[in-house]
Amino acid sequence: MPINHKIWKIHGHKPEEVHEVAIDERRELEEIIFNDISILNEGWLLIGRQVSTSTNKYIDLLAIDNNGNIIIIELKRDQTPREVVAQVIDYASWVKTLKSENISDIYNKYEEKYLKSGLSFNQAFLNKYGIEVDEENINTSHQMIVVASSLDSSTERIVQYLSESNVPINVMFFKTFKDSNTVFLSRAWLIPPLDVENNVLARSESDPWNGEYYVSFGEFGSRSWDDAVKYGFISAGGGVWYTQTLNYLNPGDRIWVNIPKTGYVGVGIVQESAKRADSVLFYIGGQTKTIYDLPRHGNYHEEYKTNEDDAEYIVKVKWEKTVSKENAVKEIGLFGNQNSVCKPRTDRWTHTINRLKEKWDIRE
Repeated sequence: MPINHKIWKIHGHKPEEVHEVAIDERRELEEIIFNDISILNEGWLLIGRQVSTSTNKYIDLLAIDNNGNIIIIELKRDQTPREVVAQVIDYASWVKTLKSENISDIYNKYEEKYLKSGLSFNQAFLNKYGIEVDEENINTSHQMIVVASSLDSSTERIVQYLSESNVPINVMFFKTFKDSNTVFLSRAWLIPPLDVENNVLARSESDPWNGEYYVSFGEFGSRSWDDAVKYGFISAGGGVWYTQTLNYLNPGDRIWVNIPKTGYVGVGIVQESAKRADSVLFYIGGQTKTIYDLPRHGNYHEEYKTNEDDAEYIVKVKWEKTVSKENAVKEIGLFGNQNSVCKPRTDRWTHTINRLKEKWDIRE
């Protein structure tokens, strides 16, 4: 059944519908996304607009995520729903062939025409994600996003079928509403974005998942590994993009923790599912306290602690083995990923776990 959404404003206890207005998909919506890609995903960096393909067609927008995966964004415009789905798949077949130098060239043309900031692709990536581009992992996979005001039921079923078959495709439905002189833009996803992220990872890695979770514990001033070891937890915060993958974790799951640019520092068993930091209680000195009541090195986004989207979220962990950052395991060939949590399906992940067990003398 096609997705439909409306907006009401409330006067006292009386709802009043805000009326939908038309928007020019060809120009206005593309311009809106160009000005703020976070409308789709705050964790994406826009790298191209009206990108010319080898078949002389033009991709509306191209973006990249922190793992180097490419996102193809196509607006429905005046095409039929089935035409736009076929079009975005055709674009994906071309994007798949791009090498790191091709992507850098696409960004350079985009920067020169639209941004005029003088930043190179590497600099823009570093500014956005706080890490340098890993050319070896650029464009190992991609996802396709169709932006539309509506689709027919048949096309929705096609997209659902593709997604269930591990094809990383999604639809963002948008609507515009006007109240007096204010225009509102609303969005709704056909498929939960996290499911599509899973499909991206599944396509870039060929092996079955071994049941062990990878965790990226980004300190970045907001959190401290010393705190995590002392009180027994991992955490992420500062936006839904950072925290949503914590929801993979359930009590009993085993995690292997890597600090970006530092190395692997611990392995443990999840004790509680992710909760907002101000609601997680630690039993210390005969009292229960939140992280904000305890002596700590990190601030854990305390300024956003009651904000559902930007707050820090904590997963309590019973550590099996931890080491200091100075003794972190960092070697060529170990698995790395910038998502807070992921389920790797690659030989490198199996090698990583085996190597850590050897280094830390962990015997099953």
